[in-house]
Amino acid sequence: MAQDRSIDALRATLLKVAPGTALREGLERILRAETGALIVLGEGSVVDAVSSSGFRIEEDFTPQRVGELAKMDGAIIVSADASKIRQANVHLVPDPSIPTQESGTRHRTAERVARQTGFPVIACSQSMKIVTVYVDSTKWVLEDVGAVLARANQALQTLERYKQRLDEVSANLLALEVEDLATLRDVITVLQRIEMVQRIAAEVEGLVVELGTEGRLMRLQLDEMMGGVDAERRMLVRDHLASRRQRAVDAALVELSSLSPEDLLDPTALARVLGHLATPEALDASSSPRGYRILSRIPRLPSAVVDRIVSEFGRLSKVMAASMDDLLGVEGVGATRAASVKEGLVRLAESSILDRYL
Repeated sequence: MAQDRSIDALRATLLKVAPGTALREGLERILRAETGALIVLGEGSVVDAVSSSGFRIEEDFTPQRVGELAKMDGAIIVSADASKIRQANVHLVPDPSIPTQESGTRHRTAERVARQTGFPVIACSQSMKIVTVYVDSTKWVLEDVGAVLARANQALQTLERYKQRLDEVSANLLALEVEDLATLRDVITVLQRIEMVQRIAAEVEGLVVELGTEGRLMRLQLDEMMGGVDAERRMLVRDHLASRRQRAVDAALVELSSLSPEDLLDPTALARVLGHLATPEALDASSSPRGYRILSRIPRLPSAVVDRIVSEFGRLSKVMAASMDDLLGVEGVGATRAASVKEGLVRLAESSILDRYL
């Protein structure tokens, strides 16, 4: 959880310094002028505690102003949303006992201030002409937009290939589930693919954030490609988790996200996450779904009704075999909805089986 918060804080900061923002334009001005700078994105008592001298500005942030103020030796204090310049020519004196791996005075100060105050600190190197962002204990060097764009395109192509493979194994599992022939190994194969796709997507997301306005089209591609994947993941776990308790589902999803790359490739590790025995025999045993995944694909069927249907019948095989009268006995299922469920299940079953054998 702490790692997730750190990633979120870093991405929020990268959004502020992404191409197209006033802060990024200001940083580029500083690099072109070869003056260097130290900018703190935050204010308040914690910043005052490490500040000495300087003078107040209290002006709207503009690239031109920050570029001119950077010509002085001291740090620039900017509001957390980068809309105001609060102070300039500030001498920062952080706790010298805070560990740092940096050797340069400016970068060493930046890292210590970021750790001590909890606010992001940006260091522009005068000699190396690079911009380094410090968020808590995380260090991030801003790359040239062209280099980031090339990496993002490559990552997006990789994601597209993995997503295509995920669609294939997911469709195959659905056909097996309809025929009640799915094994735990088949389920785990799809879960592995979903986790791989989500982890690649997270990398692409980080690059898109860093690209700012340059990554708008890539953002649309990413959103379209990942639409429904997270819901599919949850439904799959609900279908095949040994326990039916909601807390167990949430815990399993968190555990899946925390698996190491090595464990993710180990079918027995995923079997344990799902609450099953981690043996070759268990992996090849039948795993009959409860029906959440296929029912969620029926148009205009509320999730609350899906829950009631699964609660009533327990397994997909029983839902498939249910008559109209059986479905009408479920709370919230009238004649129209019952017919929609029957027709939807038949249509999904036929299409999934045809896709498998053709």
